[in-house]
Amino acid sequence: MRVSWLGAGLSGLVDLMLPLRCAGCDVVGVAWCRDCARELGGLRRVERPLFEAAPPVYALGRYRGAARRAVLAYKESGRRHLAEPLARHIAIGLRAITAEHRLEPVWHLVPAPSRAIASRRRGGAHMSRIAHRAAAGLTAAGHPAAVADCLVTARGAADSAGLDAAERVRNLSGRVLGRTGRFPPPPAQAVLIDDVITTGATVASCLAVLGTAGIEVAAVLGLTATAA
Repeated sequence: MRVSWLGAGLSGLVDLMLPLRCAGCDVVGVAWCRDCARELGGLRRVERPLFEAAPPVYALGRYRGAARRAVLAYKESGRRHLAEPLARHIAIGLRAITAEHRLEPVWHLVPAPSRAIASRRRGGAHMSRIAHRAAAGLTAAGHPAAVADCLVTARGAADSAGLDAAERVRNLSGRVLGRTGRFPPPPAQAVLIDDVITTGATVASCLAVLGTAGIEVAAVLGLTATAA
């Protein structure tokens, strides 16, 4: 706990001492510039073999270029101030999904979980941080939203980098768990949010847990998605 607190403090101090630069293109003076923001300005349907029985799955951009650099800067380089602009993208995308599918503009955001060791390294659960900011922004704009931080990744799950689809499924099998008392109250309309959709193993594992709990997941929204 002390190491995590110290790391967060040092990261904040570095942010104050160094000039602000765009996470996407490195231009000075802004954390996330307008040109790079266009890389997360779409609403793209994501298709994967694991999504045959899933609700609509979307991503706001491709996991490449400025979008990829921003996600990595936020997750791995301690640039936690990027949670705010990334959350705005999630909120805008969710409003687009609401209109596209003629859904009720009342949402419970369910952040995809991270491994505990990764969360500690990042100063907390990175998607939960984005979810809370997105929910606050939606609510302030007249679209009530709340966060249901109800999923965790159990011990034993390895880093998924470099694993193919089948290996990712095996890696997560039985290791995405629900947190009692944290699920959205029925009949809440839920959206699962994630940073990068790759093979779809994480999404499928999360949806399975939520389905078992009787949660209606109306959509899945990722910041980015890989080509396949």
